Amino acid sequence: MSSLGGLVFILSSSLWFLFLLALIKTFHKLWWKPTRIQKLMALQGIKGPSYALIHGNTREISSMQKEAMSRPKNLSHDIFAHVQPHFYLWTREYGKIFLQWHGSRAQLVVTEPELCKEILNNKDRTFLKTDTPNFVKKLLGDGLVTAEGEKWGKIRKLANSAFHGESLKSKIPATIASAELMLERWKNHDEGTEIEVFEEFRLLSSEVLSRTAFGSSYLEGKNIFDMLMKLGFLAFKNAFKTRIPVISNFFKTSDDIEADKLEKGIHDSIIDMVKKREQKAMTLSEEGESFGSDFLGLLLKAHHDANDNQRITVDDLVDECKTFYFAGQETTNSLLAWTVFLLALHTDWQEEARKEVLQLFGKQTPNPDGIAKLKTMGMIINESLRLYPPVVTIERKVAREARLGKLLVPADLEILIPCLALHHDPKFWGQDVHLFKPERFLEGVAKATDNNVATFLPFGMGPRNCVGYNFATTEAKIALSMILQRYTFTLSPGYVHSPFRLLTVQPQHGVQVMLHSL
Repeated sequence: MSSLGGLVFILSSSLWFLFLLALIKTFHKLWWKPTRIQKLMALQGIKGPSYALIHGNTREISSMQKEAMSRPKNLSHDIFAHVQPHFYLWTREYGKIFLQWHGSRAQLVVTEPELCKEILNNKDRTFLKTDTPNFVKKLLGDGLVTAEGEKWGKIRKLANSAFHGESLKSKIPATIASAELMLERWKNHDEGTEIEVFEEFRLLSSEVLSRTAFGSSYLEGKNIFDMLMKLGFLAFKNAFKTRIPVISNFFKTSDDIEADKLEKGIHDSIIDMVKKREQKAMTLSEEGESFGSDFLGLLLKAHHDANDNQRITVDDLVDECKTFYFAGQETTNSLLAWTVFLLALHTDWQEEARKEVLQLFGKQTPNPDGIAKLKTMGMIINESLRLYPPVVTIERKVAREARLGKLLVPADLEILIPCLALHHDPKFWGQDVHLFKPERFLEGVAKATDNNVATFLPFGMGPRNCVGYNFATTEAKIALSMILQRYTFTLSPGYVHSPFRLLTVQPQHGVQVMLHSL
């Protein structure tokens, strides 16, 4: 009995010890560390909304966003307060740099261009990618957008070769073919009727990406796109929900369960696509190396590379496919929809763009030389990206205690750069900051920003700028040119202006325009 009693005592003592350890760890995470960071930043003059236990400021942020989304705004391009009301309010209350809280995670919000440039150029590898939230990780995996170190370097090299230079030129015919398919659909609409272009551009950008990056069609990849869209919505829905430490590890919500199913479905569909490409390569070549020159082909070549240092795993391959399927489609869709919205509203610029297109191409399909000369179109796209950037926040994490300007920032502090705040700041762009004025970019981005390029960040900057930037803008120029050759368009009376952030900035109720054949 005494030995049994001793065993019970040891077990109960161990359980109490583990409970105490968990309690201390929870106290450290939820109270001691946030309080220490708050005091450290306050001593340096950095303030912000008060930290609330467990939730931080997420409830306030979520409430402000829901309220903004519940009401449409007028046709002004002054969208910062509508899309990111918390940033809008707190930059005015606490200044250009302030501290906010996502649960117990401290987030330093920075809207000073010089500091943004320092963070994004990241010359001494201090400012790394943030830890990816669970739902976003299921959506993008550990791919180009989220990876760090050697893995990121390998994938970035592959992506650069797939979306730049001659490789980019080779994708133009497939992009034109995809746009022609879309315009064939538009012929079914009666003259002067309304068409919802946001959905049309979603199909177009999906088709272009399927053809150029994966050598398939939209219909073949439709299942993947559909699942990614559902997963993207779950990521948006859960963006400001906080989890209670320990407990959340043992209990899954219905959203967690659905996300797991979608993640598995996406993985299995991509593996099927990969196996088909491998089988095709084996029939074409005894060595099985003819994987193709598109992005999927380059990934497969890297997966089968004999050099251990160059080889990527199956999981790496799947993650990259997910990243490019989702990010490649979302950003281009957003860019096209907002540009057509702006041209429908500002028909003088629509006419200027049409004159340029007809002068360069006539009624013929766009060609690489002409696309490179679309100066007015380039100005319009840049102004669209300034007013309605697809990605409105860039996130980084401090790898170790470091200096940022005059500030001492602790390790693990997250840093948020709200691009929208910089794009809509009259200090950098003038009092007409909220007007659509493509002539700002007449002499290029450097002149438009007075060489302060960190005030214009539609695709980031520095070593981790968006690898698909040239691809997205080329696709947009082709699609817009082909539309302008055939149609004039005005904004529909039924259009409701309500830009909001899902994962990119999207029109909450679509973009409806009235089409008129030329």
